[in-house]
Amino acid sequence: MSKKVSLIMALALAAVVSLTACELSASNPPQATPTAENSFLAGQPTGISLVEAWGTSTAIYEQTAIAQGLIPASPTPETSETSPTDTPQEAETSAATLPPAGEPTATLTVAPVVVPTATLGRPATYTLQAGEFPYCIARRFNVDPADLLALNGLNSGQVVQPGLVLRIPTTGSFPDDRALHQHPAQYTVAVDDNIYKIACYFGDIDPTAIAAANDLALDSPLTTGQVLNIP
Repeated sequence: MSKKVSLIMALALAAVVSLTACELSASNPPQATPTAENSFLAGQPTGISLVEAWGTSTAIYEQTAIAQGLIPASPTPETSETSPTDTPQEAETSAATLPPAGEPTATLTVAPVVVPTATLGRPATYTLQAGEFPYCIARRFNVDPADLLALNGLNSGQVVQPGLVLRIPTTGSFPDDRALHQHPAQYTVAVDDNIYKIACYFGDIDPTAIAAANDLALDSPLTTGQVLNIP
């Protein structure tokens, strides 16, 4: 091809490009609304066919970018269900505390007070309790204290301890008035008192009788200032 022909074709191509540019400038198309950087709406086409093609390719690109982790996926709205009643754990706990259907519920029972019965006559032996002493036992069972001491190998005034088992004489009687204080009466409990000690205070009364008159057990603890009925 000659240089002259090449020059003519170049001039013709330049004229076509120049004419096309002038037509595009004269049409004054609307300015596209600026969008955020890297937005898929940047450079949106205006023709209907071009829009459809652009939307399809953009959607494909977006799905591919999400799959590759290039852009975050749109968060899915979470729905919360609020129970109007207890949570399952609370309901399970509440159900566990209820007794099974058809089973009787437990009833709180209080053991009755066992009131002792006084021993009639003279026992063969007697075990000393706290607050008691041989002369007290001789008054209570109406025996001679000298016989009681001799039978048990004890001396007058000898200190004995609770738990000592005394043999009780089968004959004789107490040589003096057995009652140390008048009764029936009321007695106000002092410090360190117990029913056995109070019985010795009155002399001729059995501790079981005091316990029965006050609906107490023999080993019931007493409170200072408590008033007892003495039969």
